[in-house]
Amino acid sequence: MDSLELRRAGAADAAAVRTLTRAAYAKWVPLIGREPKPMQADYDRAVREHRIDLALLEGALAGLIETVEQPDHLLIENVAVAPSFQGRGLGRRLMAHAERLAEQQARAELRLYTNARFEENVALYRRLGYRVDREEESALGVTVYMSKALAGA
Repeated sequence: MDSLELRRAGAADAAAVRTLTRAAYAKWVPLIGREPKPMQADYDRAVREHRIDLALLEGALAGLIETVEQPDHLLIENVAVAPSFQGRGLGRRLMAHAERLAEQQARAELRLYTNARFEENVALYRRLGYRVDREEESALGVTVYMSKALAGA
């Protein structure tokens, strides 16, 4: 893959974050019959309150990862890859970036959650070493909660 540039999003990036996330998650709408949670998020607020790292490839915004520091873990709130960049390993690289962030922040664990119907995402997270902690059913479907312990922390 070409050289990847990562930079932290700022207030001026909120619209681009929203656009990329909506495009990345659009494929799931027909599967679950509604917009996934990240498509509806307030990214003006998220860029202020969370860490969002932008992945730039070939000069274009190709993906992003949104993380939230918690007292005992780092929560991966959103991983989004632009449709034209999907299938090139960028999601894996963003997940590895989150692991480095967790280690820098002295967090011993990463956590995330996803819709159970997003089977390819659940499979990817398992391949990356995440385990399913629990599944919760709600009116919106089944949410899969996953975590990964970090050896170095």
